[in-house]
Amino acid sequence: MAKEPRQKTKIPKGEIKAGFDKQTIDLGIDQIVSIKMVTPAARKSPKYRQILASIREVGVIEPPVVSRDPHSRNKYILLDGHMRVEVLKELGETEVTCLVSTDDEAFTCNKHINRLSTVMEHKMILCAIERGVPEAKIAAALNIDVRSIATRRDLLNDICPEAAELLKDKMVPIASFPILKRMKPFRQIEAATLMNDAGTYSKTYARALLAATPKDQLVDPEKPKKIKGLDEEQMARMESEMESLQREYRLIEENYGKDVLNLTLTKGYLGSLLGNAKIVRYLAQNHADILTQFQKIADITSLAKETAA
Repeated sequence: MAKEPRQKTKIPKGEIKAGFDKQTIDLGIDQIVSIKMVTPAARKSPKYRQILASIREVGVIEPPVVSRDPHSRNKYILLDGHMRVEVLKELGETEVTCLVSTDDEAFTCNKHINRLSTVMEHKMILCAIERGVPEAKIAAALNIDVRSIATRRDLLNDICPEAAELLKDKMVPIASFPILKRMKPFRQIEAATLMNDAGTYSKTYARALLAATPKDQLVDPEKPKKIKGLDEEQMARMESEMESLQREYRLIEENYGKDVLNLTLTKGYLGSLLGNAKIVRYLAQNHADILTQFQKIADITSLAKETAA
């Protein structure tokens, strides 16, 4: 039987408006009216210094957002990019290319953008290096030391692709990666999974995972772990406990879906039984303990809550 052609959804005319003009506009900085003051404390912040270094080295990448001032033909209200405009003033610039909003709501687009993750920053730096940008220039643009660029450039060396994929959009401290590199690929994947499950990516947590890693899962089994505050006996106990915990975790993970399905079916069946007055009366008279358990099961709302209880 032939399939019917899919109908294309038509967007009614006049109901959707573009949020910005199609073309950017070059404005004199004296034409731009700020609606928020950049405080002296903000000028001393690392973010301001990084924006200053970036604009000094490569210019403005993301244009400030303005809207037309309804009370003045020659003025524009600054909606987003206050620090960028202040930096341009500090550098003695007189013009800036802006994106013109058709709405005058003073919100910042950056509130809807996630911070650049550690792995994404690494890829961005690699991309810049491949295009021929000197490392010193990248460091100046990011307002960091050149040695830090080398660390970020080599971030994923000896990290297996599967572990890198698990951590690609997470805010993982750079110091956690050298610890992961001491583990073999399979253990790196396990450690990255545990970090995601716990929502913790700190160096301290990475060191704890290293302490709980058996020697045969380390790249260099003979190299002492040297975890501050832990002796050999304590680390051996952590390895044993972690192995047991991971077995239990995998078992729970494998059985959880099946258990939820069984609980749902059981609840439905017992609900229908307890909806019958004759059955309830019989159980109450002859098997009160069974009736109590049936009622408890029928009242369960969450497998997780019941397990915790």
